[in-house]
This record gives sequence, structure tokens and C-alpha cells, in this order.
Amino acid sequence: MKTRRAFIRSAATATAGIGLTQFLPSDLFALGKPGVAPSDKINVAAIGVNGMGWSDIKSLMKLPEVNVVALCDVDNNVLAKRTEELSKSEVKVKTYTDYRKMLEDKDIHVVVIGTPDHWHCLQMVEACAAGKDVYVEKPVGNSIQECRVMEAAQKRYSRAVQVGQWQRSVPHFVDALNFIRTGKLGKIRTVKAWAYQGWMTNIEKKPDGPVPAGVDYERWLGPATKRPFNPNRFHFNFRWFWDYAGGLMTDWGVHLVDYALLGMDAKFPKSVIASGGQFAYPDGAQETPDTLAAIYEFDGYNMIWEHAQSISNGNYGRDHGISYIGNNGTLVLDRNGWEVIPDEKRMEAMPLQKPSAGLDLHTLNFIEAVKSRKFENLTAPIQAGSHVAVVCQMGNISYKVGGKVSWNAEKDAFNEKEANEWKKARYQNGYVVPKVGG
Repeated sequence: MKTRRAFIRSAATATAGIGLTQFLPSDLFALGKPGVAPSDKINVAAIGVNGMGWSDIKSLMKLPEVNVVALCDVDNNVLAKRTEELSKSEVKVKTYTDYRKMLEDKDIHVVVIGTPDHWHCLQMVEACAAGKDVYVEKPVGNSIQECRVMEAAQKRYSRAVQVGQWQRSVPHFVDALNFIRTGKLGKIRTVKAWAYQGWMTNIEKKPDGPVPAGVDYERWLGPATKRPFNPNRFHFNFRWFWDYAGGLMTDWGVHLVDYALLGMDAKFPKSVIASGGQFAYPDGAQETPDTLAAIYEFDGYNMIWEHAQSISNGNYGRDHGISYIGNNGTLVLDRNGWEVIPDEKRMEAMPLQKPSAGLDLHTLNFIEAVKSRKFENLTAPIQAGSHVAVVCQMGNISYKVGGKVSWNAEKDAFNEKEANEWKKARYQNGYVVPKVGG
């Protein structure tokens, strides 16, 4: 009979196959942790546990090998809440507000990074330099420069780095790619990706105010522009301000554009033109556009990104998704499944294929790579996360410069001087972009 550990390893190997059509049963993750030798335990810590960082930790905790041993957050209120939740499962952890102190602990093997985007690069590079493997939330960086630095750090320190683009581990997404590669859709001339987020409503302007008790706001700002505390910029809503993130273009875009690129085996576009603005709430507080459309030019086809806040009815009646529009038909894919809509009678229709789970498979895939040191088995390595983050940044940069930008792949740069200025990270407060040697 297979041991539990052998079963988990063989299941993880199966997830790497492009034809995967099954996902692991939930009872696998409900198995208890007894029986795993202490030498086989993987000690995991997390930086930023208010949102996806906490979801990632809860997923990792389902694996028998994983011990969660430390949490770090600049908000002591969040730390208290999470430690209390863990205590109910009889899990005791060390707590930190300074991640650098946590990285000094040589007993920590893996670090999960769930902080705002503007912190991802610094924390990932320093974690790798400290000998830790890393699971970093998407998007990997808040600038093209940071993305390149993060790739270089993984290579230099030879660490397992998985990006939290968990859709790459979702079986029905992989099955849709398999279908696209059959060629049955005919020549694909347009690929669309979109996010229409009706639940994201207006952020009304609020005055600056005192820093909440228990929050180390200076450390939260880190390399971002120094500003008085404003509740609109803190926790979830940080993603609507350029200092810390890139709005829906990089928040949902890295999930959806990723599959638009995968389906076409695409690298980088020749040019991008984006247009949008604060069309829904012109008097709102956010800086990133609530409405945006970007056209990416590739050889032989266009890729189109659209997003809109406070609207739910997107393309094909779906609030998010990817569509591959071919001469014979269109494949439409989202988290609720995929289907093929034929063009007249040129091909058979494909009814909606059932959705499947993904985050638990994604964290399992990561832990298996940590154990095997076979980084090529990662479903979302840092190189993949960087690729799509750069493509999404291109859309934002076109929006910022107010016109079309063109890309020179050989030089890894734009042909326009103003656009290249937006490639750079703008670190302040004494912070500097990490320099990673060969």
C-alpha cells in the first residue's frame, strides 16, 4: 500500500501534466499530521496575513509536512486575530512586526509573502538571500524593474519561488488549454481577457487621520512615498493607488492575461495602447482607472484587456474570463468552467465544462518542489509571474503616458523614453532597489 507521503508526491506529479482532468479530493487535506517524521517537516512563516497571505497559510496547513511557525504583520490587530485563530487548532507561532527579524530564524524553511505589491520585491529578494524558499502573492512586482530583479534573485540564490497565480493549477483551466492546442478553433485572431467587478464600488474621499493603534505605519509604507495616514490607502484598498499597486490591470489582470498568453504561447507584444479613466466615480478617491481597455498587438492577432468596477455584466454575460476567438468558434473560459461556441456550423459546440478547485493544488505543487528541488515542476515559477506582470504593467504604462507604446524585446525596453521612465521602481525613505549579482 502507498504511504500517505508517496501518494501526495505522486498526486503532485500528476498536476504537472498538461492533460490533468481530476483534482485531489478535499479529504486528502483533512488528513491529520501524525506520522510525518520531524526531519520531514517544513517550517513555514508568513509576511502579511490580512488577506491572501492568510488564505495561502490555511491552504498550506492542510499538508501533513507543513508546520506554521511564525507570522509577521505591521498591524498588531491582525496578528492578534490570526494567532487566536491558530490557537484554536493548537498551533503556536512566533510573531513579528519586522520581517527582517523573522528572516534571521534559520529554522524557517519557507516564507509566504502576502503584503501589498510595493513590498513584494524587497521581501522576496531578502527571503531568498536568507536561504528561504518563497511563495509570493501576485503580481510579483509593482514595476517592470522589480520583476526583473526578482527573477535574478531566484536564479542567484537557487530557491523555489512560486507565484500565487493559482489558476495555473486549476484542472479545468488546463483542460481548456489542451482544447485550444488541438487547433479545432481554427486560426485565432482575437483573444480577450476581462474583469467586470460589480461588487467594487466607489471609494469615497476621506480625510487623513491618526494611525490606528497597533499599526507600524512607517514600516507599512516602506519604499513608497511618505504620506499622512489615510484609511482609503490601507489594507484592501491599497490596490487602487499607484504608490502601492496597479489597480485591476495588475490585480485581476495577472490571473486572466496569463491564460490569454498561455493559450497563444505568447511572449511580449509589439505595441500596446490603453485608454480609460475614472468614468464611474470621477470624484472618488482612487487613482487607478475604474474603467480601462488595452489593445496588445501581436503577430497575427490582437489581445484585448477590459476592466470595469461597479459593472458585473461582462463579455458573454460573465463578470470575468478569457475568450479565444477563432475562425471556427470561440472558447470562453473562467473560474466557473469553459465552453465552446461554434461559428455557424464550422465545428461542434462544447457545453459548459465543470469547474474545479485550485489553491490547494497550487500550494501542494509548491511544497513538492521545495522537497524535490525540481523547480521546473512549479506551475507558476517566478519567471511566469514576472512575464505576465510585465505585460500588465505595459498596459498601465500606456495609460500613464497617454498613448501607444512599442516594445523592443531584444533590449527589454520601450522605444519611447517617457515609457521607459515608468519601468523603474520609485523607492523612497532610504530604501533602494536590490542589486542582484550574477
